[in-house]
Amino acid sequence: MSPANLSIETARREQRLHRFFEITLLLKALFAAGEIVAAIGVYVVPLDTAADFVGAITSAELAKHPHDLVAAHLADWAQNLSVATKHFVAFYLLSHGAVKLWVIIGLMRERLWYYPVALVVFTIFVLYQIHRYTLTHSVSLILITIIDLVVIALTWHEYRYLRGRRHRTA
Repeated sequence: MSPANLSIETARREQRLHRFFEITLLLKALFAAGEIVAAIGVYVVPLDTAADFVGAITSAELAKHPHDLVAAHLADWAQNLSVATKHFVAFYLLSHGAVKLWVIIGLMRERLWYYPVALVVFTIFVLYQIHRYTLTHSVSLILITIIDLVVIALTWHEYRYLRGRRHRTA
């Protein structure tokens, strides 16, 4: 392959990676916005309404399958919700979503200083998720962590590419 063809192929690969990076950021931004909306919902909805809602959902499942661990766990969890738990969940979702959204907006604007900040923030989230996994063994935490690790790798790659491109044009 000639140097010109290699350069064109490299540019195409970078363009595909950049598009994939943008798509993952958009998806993470939507998820962050969902966390913010959920935080508001958790804060606004009274505890007894939440317990009634979860009870209505799980009662049919438990009637069919009385040994369903997920439904039984959810029903028990809903009955034992406290105001402190409600406030923690609302605060966690709001702060997690807001910080993530702030970082993602900075990355989408290609502000170079956001990339190291994003790497640190996303790494802290991954470490916390791993910690939570050791306590809960939730498969969803593993999936979220894998996605976050992909985003970290893409963010690192994008940072190096943009920094190099800006040095070449300066």
